[in-house]
Amino acid sequence: MDVPLGSGSGIVWDEKGHIVTNYHVVRQAQSAQVAILTRVVPEENPPSLSNTATDTTSLFPKRRQQQGLVSSKGEKSDSEPATIDYKRTTYQAKVVGVDPGKDIAVLKIDAPASDLFPTQLGTSKNLRVGQSVLAIGNPFGLDHTLTAGIISGMGREVKSPIGRPITNVIQTDAAINPGNSGGPLLDSYGGLIGLNTAIYSPSGASAGIGFAIPVDSVKFIVETLIRDGKVVRPVLGISYLESSQSKALGITKGVLVLDVPESSPAFKAGMKGTSRSESGLITIGDIIVKVEDKAINKEADLFEALESFKPGDRVRVTVDRVESTGPTSRDVRIKQVVLVVELRASKELAKTSRLYAR
Repeated sequence: MDVPLGSGSGIVWDEKGHIVTNYHVVRQAQSAQVAILTRVVPEENPPSLSNTATDTTSLFPKRRQQQGLVSSKGEKSDSEPATIDYKRTTYQAKVVGVDPGKDIAVLKIDAPASDLFPTQLGTSKNLRVGQSVLAIGNPFGLDHTLTAGIISGMGREVKSPIGRPITNVIQTDAAINPGNSGGPLLDSYGGLIGLNTAIYSPSGASAGIGFAIPVDSVKFIVETLIRDGKVVRPVLGISYLESSQSKALGITKGVLVLDVPESSPAFKAGMKGTSRSESGLITIGDIIVKVEDKAINKEADLFEALESFKPGDRVRVTVDRVESTGPTSRDVRIKQVVLVVELRASKELAKTSRLYAR
């Protein structure tokens, strides 16, 4: 999975100057700039279309094809392609907040509201495989590039920059290349349905497999970052073995606990980690199989289950525990234990150098 760093794309979120992009685009930056293109309409001969001045959420005004095209001089034409003038303005940006676990960052620029045209928000609830989509971005520095494709799959999973799984991701075959990160994935009506985040490619360029975080998830996180400057998630305070590696140990479901620090809420609740004796014998730790009533088959299930709670909540965590019943390594039994853990706040609040506004 290639997630390009450096220059990226973004979305104008509101008229207050908030810009949404990916966390990995800005995480190593010492400074950031946002370039905005604003449509220029000649005052001496403005377009006669009633919706042209206000509908600037997409590259092409709605229903312009049916109503005729507008040239750079504001003249209505049914045969000539549209030629629209833009002015490019670059602003210094500050970071309002970041969510490394979901790869989302909110920047802010000091721009007049008249130059900002927020992206129209759609929904990711009723998306279908095969549905037409558009991707806009800055691939290889070619800003405001538009590509088209379809939704190729739903419910995918990708890793965030800190290794946390991002679930329910949209897969698309619209061309997404280095520089597209943080740009919008739009439906055919120009509504935002996702935030382009990652590609799967052996070469680093588009291979027709791109991924976007669904807009319904983005909206909640962005609103939280604008309001609070951070997203606080509840955690158990453990380290775990990825499910793909657990299978090599014969663990087909659940999350194997590797380490339980003494300061963690899981330790206080009695959770046990994996250990190795001086002779090299490995003692398997607890395997988390349920949080409250939700079954846990892999680490993504664990994160998803915990996100329905807040720090300070006490939750029931069911684990499978391997216990010795005799002198040999085969003399064991698996016992199911229910632990009550008081969740604590996540420490995934890494700041991004001098970009922070506060």
